[in-house]
Amino acid sequence: MTSGDHAILLEIGSALPLDPREARLSPRAEADADAGTRAPPRGRARPLALACLLPALALGAAEAAGRLGWVSSHLLPTPLEVLQALFDLGGRTVLGHVAASTGRVAAGYATGTVLALAVGAVVGLSAGARSMLDPTFQALRAIPSLAWVPLLLLWLGIGEAPKLAMIAIGAFFPVYMGVVAGIQGVDRKLVEVARLMRLRRLALVRRVLLPAALPSVMTGLRNGLSLAWMFMVAGELIAASSGLGTLLTDGRETGRADLVLAAIVLLALLGKLSDGAMAALERRLLAWRDVFDGGGAPR
Repeated sequence: MTSGDHAILLEIGSALPLDPREARLSPRAEADADAGTRAPPRGRARPLALACLLPALALGAAEAAGRLGWVSSHLLPTPLEVLQALFDLGGRTVLGHVAASTGRVAAGYATGTVLALAVGAVVGLSAGARSMLDPTFQALRAIPSLAWVPLLLLWLGIGEAPKLAMIAIGAFFPVYMGVVAGIQGVDRKLVEVARLMRLRRLALVRRVLLPAALPSVMTGLRNGLSLAWMFMVAGELIAASSGLGTLLTDGRETGRADLVLAAIVLLALLGKLSDGAMAALERRLLAWRDVFDGGGAPR
């Protein structure tokens, strides 16, 4: 055992109680500790009300501006006019556009995420792969989304394939960055302790590296999902017969701002719902964390 191993063992041992009786606090001390760390009880009504406050104010101000004639309805339709435009389209038409866009995002995001997790794990775990692949991926990451459109149309033609490829590209890079950053950010002491425990490489990855890198990976997954929606709109604006991008194009070509705003509202709702689902998954997978929540209490 090297001197570095001895130092790590001494550091771990110094954090342990010398006397077994010190391993447990007195009942009063435990109560004090729980009172100091337990988050104050809060209902769900107040956070929900705060979350709805800004949208409600914005909608109210837009409605008032339109009703009072401060802004032309041709430029900024009132929220009620936008809602009326959705009703005029019909539920089946709106659901068809939503289903088409959602299906494209789901397929493209799944493809880009699987590739990003695999490539990011290889780059994060191997210094040789990182030296060979990471500079290229960093250069590709800087390419704007619309720059991919002509090339994908030339390669894949006009159909579903270029749209799915664009969405996969948009989802790939944030997830890749999250995986690589998460693995590279693992505390070296954790790895050294795992090696002292003679964990095999697969067990090291499964029991140490992946749990420690999971917060960064989840952040990358959420960022990748938001970019997947953005790239979906870019793909549908070019050539599509269905989807919310098509609704945006129709509104622009007919000069109907209410259709454009209706598509934007639907995109915002779908993006929020999908991100909320991902946030719920993140809370479930990272329930073991005890981090600051901005209100003085851990979560």
